[in-house]
Amino acid sequence: MAENEKYRDFSYFSPMIIDLRSDTVTKPTPGMLDAMMSAEVGDDVFGEDPTVNALEEKCASLFGKEAALFCPSGTMTNQIGINILTSPYEEVICYRNSHIYLYEGGGIAGNSGLSFRLLDADNGRLTRDQVEAAINPDDVHFPRTSVVSLENTVNKGGGSCYDLNEIRKISRLCRDRGLGLHLDGARLFNALVARHESPSDYGRLFNTISLCLSKGLGAPVGSVLIADKSLIAKARRMRKVFGGGMRQAGFLAAAGIYALDNHVNRLEDDHRRATTLAAVLSACSWVTEVFPVETNIVIVKLKEGLTNEQVLGEFSEKNVLATGFGPGLIRFTTHLDFTDSHLEEAVKKLRPISF
Repeated sequence: MAENEKYRDFSYFSPMIIDLRSDTVTKPTPGMLDAMMSAEVGDDVFGEDPTVNALEEKCASLFGKEAALFCPSGTMTNQIGINILTSPYEEVICYRNSHIYLYEGGGIAGNSGLSFRLLDADNGRLTRDQVEAAINPDDVHFPRTSVVSLENTVNKGGGSCYDLNEIRKISRLCRDRGLGLHLDGARLFNALVARHESPSDYGRLFNTISLCLSKGLGAPVGSVLIADKSLIAKARRMRKVFGGGMRQAGFLAAAGIYALDNHVNRLEDDHRRATTLAAVLSACSWVTEVFPVETNIVIVKLKEGLTNEQVLGEFSEKNVLATGFGPGLIRFTTHLDFTDSHLEEAVKKLRPISF
């Protein structure tokens, strides 16, 4: 049994908890812990932490960009990435259920003084034509459209992946119209693995990219903002303003380097397990629909009359954890700590449930 599998086999824990609430619940592997504990560190606010510098250089190189900036969270890298492409009173185009709109505490408005143009989209994926139609005219009555923000994979789209050709069309439109293009890449490596794409494909298309290390990649903390040098210089100033400057952050950066070196290809296992879980859930009497599964997220629609509280309560009694995702919707997320053994046990627990 591989190190990660043995370390995470449910028989090593008592009581057994199968936690499918999010891919943020993972714990560092023994190899990652070793890398963290042996990291060389310095004061990152002075630019003197060699491990942070190495992580930033690694991420920039992967995406074919000039520079990167290590931050505590994906919310911060999203907030900074959009802030440095805009000015107050301007407008951001995005999917109406995107993370930057729903789950970042209104930060775009408070931190940057921006408004939103919210669009409906097929599983959260905007098209070039939708974006073009949403750009405001040059009229003092309207906020100036300044940024388009995409999310890949799309959380509220059930882990859906963008077609790279459509992103190319959106990127070309943004360049032609003088708009910035930001990517919320919280689960970007899930998309890259699922679609067999390269990070450099994305680096050529976006002005700013937010890359989360603490979801599918399994690091305990941290996200990286990737851009050109001039934008990262602005971003470093904004990180200070937002309170995101860290000192001996190399211990955390070392986890990110280890994750990039060891936890990317294994995302295929998470996707495979999510597909298997979706097939089982589709046959459950309390489920009326399972959203299409492309990566590591499974969203199910409950039978009419059932509430999230009822269903999640039943799960909890069986030591299975998931999360409500809107009225009558439940989300399951596979991850580094969810092994084949956990999958077998989850199936045993979920399949007999009836209401």
